Amino acid sequence: MISDPRIEVSGLTVRYNDVVAVNNIDFAIQPGELVTLLGPSGCGKTTTLRAIAGLEDPSAGVIRLNNEIVYSSAQRRNIPSEKRGLSMVFQSYAIWPHMTVAENVAYGLNVRKLPRAEVDQNVRRVLDLVQMSAYAGRPASKLSGGQQQRIAVARAIAFSPTVLLFDEPLSNLDAKLRTEMRVELRELQRRLDITSVYVTHDQEEALAISDRVIVMNHGRIEQIGSPETIYNRPESIFVADFVGAANLIGGRVRAAADGSIVFETIGGLMLKAAARPTGSETICALRSAYITLQRNADPGSNTAYGKIHRRMFHGDFIQYVVDWPAGQLIVRRPPTEMIEEGANVTIAFSPEHCILL
Repeated sequence: MISDPRIEVSGLTVRYNDVVAVNNIDFAIQPGELVTLLGPSGCGKTTTLRAIAGLEDPSAGVIRLNNEIVYSSAQRRNIPSEKRGLSMVFQSYAIWPHMTVAENVAYGLNVRKLPRAEVDQNVRRVLDLVQMSAYAGRPASKLSGGQQQRIAVARAIAFSPTVLLFDEPLSNLDAKLRTEMRVELRELQRRLDITSVYVTHDQEEALAISDRVIVMNHGRIEQIGSPETIYNRPESIFVADFVGAANLIGGRVRAAADGSIVFETIGGLMLKAAARPTGSETICALRSAYITLQRNADPGSNTAYGKIHRRMFHGDFIQYVVDWPAGQLIVRRPPTEMIEEGANVTIAFSPEHCILL
């Protein structure tokens, strides 16, 4: 049996004078889920998060937390942030430099006037969870960026909130530490089974840590789905282009003699597609990771001849720019498949990876 959503947002709209930052959006998050709001700068993701937290005054809509209305424009109801039973980890961490690690973690508990013994017990518990017990007495000013991030999380979970909000918490870390910390955050969230909303503009981060992803653009929701669905079955040109590396190929839909769906590119190539289109699609999205390159192979279904225009080594993969009859393709292959620039190749991909938009 599906339980009631832990977070429910209905018709949420946020305006700043004539600017609509969030435009009539709806979504629900189940208990224990980690859902990411993903999109470019200015898309409304942080504004949505702040509205849930009670740090932003919406113009319209309803927000429910734990089945309780905390904001309703119709009812003129707006529960203060400190009474919503949630906690937030900010991009800047907001660590008090004049306090020790333990004092930083205890701050919110002391504000709630909990008994000293209970405060000490909770501080020890969460510092152990984030592997920072050995640093309890250290001044916060002597911590690295990654350690400050851990303390910010420990402080946020110290009073056992029902909802945890993350506002781009890893953006100030270097690339290697960011990758390590996203694994730690995901493991901690699963261990605590705490409902979480995570804001980021980093699509790789969103795909790696989320149960579901909400892709936003210009204040609206473009698509909601699992990371796999968002990546493999984008529902709009924006999602296909923003999430992952995709080639957007222009053309039109045609019907083949055998009843299959064919997309004719502007260059005249006939590509088979798996999805059933409406017939009005003018773009075929083709993920760069799903294209193979072969030397001296005969062309067949969904294949074409091409020539390596440029090769770029990225460590974990090689990115090729390939000239082909429909223009240029971006192709990503493992570093074990090294092909020199100028080489003639056969390009191949499956119909299921031809997404018509």
